Amino acid sequence: MQSFSGKVAVITGAGSGMGRYLAVLLAKAGANVAICEINPTTLAETEAMVKAYPVKVTNHVLDVADKAAIDGLPAQVIDQHGQVDLVFNNAGVTVDSPFEDMSEQDWDWVININLHGVINGSRAFLPHLKQRPEAALINTSSIFGMITVPNQSVYHTAKFAVRGFTECLAKEFKDSNVQIHSVHPGHIGTNIVTNARMNTKEDKVNPMQEMMGKLIGIGSTQEEMADFFRNNGMHPSRASNIILKGVLKNKSRIFIGADAKLMDLSQRLTPMHYDMLFPLFTLPLMLLRNKKPLRY
Repeated sequence: MQSFSGKVAVITGAGSGMGRYLAVLLAKAGANVAICEINPTTLAETEAMVKAYPVKVTNHVLDVADKAAIDGLPAQVIDQHGQVDLVFNNAGVTVDSPFEDMSEQDWDWVININLHGVINGSRAFLPHLKQRPEAALINTSSIFGMITVPNQSVYHTAKFAVRGFTECLAKEFKDSNVQIHSVHPGHIGTNIVTNARMNTKEDKVNPMQEMMGKLIGIGSTQEEMADFFRNNGMHPSRASNIILKGVLKNKSRIFIGADAKLMDLSQRLTPMHYDMLFPLFTLPLMLLRNKKPLRY
């Protein structure tokens, strides 16, 4: 893709985090945006930020787990914008729970948003993207689509599947006018832990929280973990900027952060014991990570 100027971008999960700053940075680059989010309050906040730029913005209160709503979204966007050039399937949630303790309802909640939302969004928009001179479909997987940790079975299931689905599409659309991208963020300062559902029993220690507690002394409550995750990750504006640069360079896999790249490397070097390497680079990377927002 040569430029974002004059393009129309659809972004899910646009109420905060990377989705919000994708919208802002695309608007800064001259793209018109259709922002989608289940929370109307945070969606309105993003809309206000985008309106600082001379582009057209429409907001769509949307549950990506609702297939009928996803199916109807392309017609709404085309009616209001006339075209669709980029689609960012970015919305995501998680449940922190051992698999044996997780309810079927919680499992379905994550799968319907993180996986079915991506698949249905891709299916709905690809026919329209194919009609454009140049277009891009960008699906957010995760570094957790490359490695695994305890208590995230449903998140891993969804993100590994998004990775496989998206990389298959990249092969199917090779040499076409539609670029396909799989995004793999490391630790980005978002609200995903704040919005997560927790189901860890009192007599079971969360291994990730135990490791982080030993390394940097953070507490084990959801609030403490959420504050740490939000305030100590790469600022989402910087993560979004990396995604957009990856789209312009037509990178099929877009890794965000040195931690994501090192975790991917660790599983290549030692496929079954990569977790033993995590403490070696977790703390140094936290100290070096750029937490400041990008200027926009």
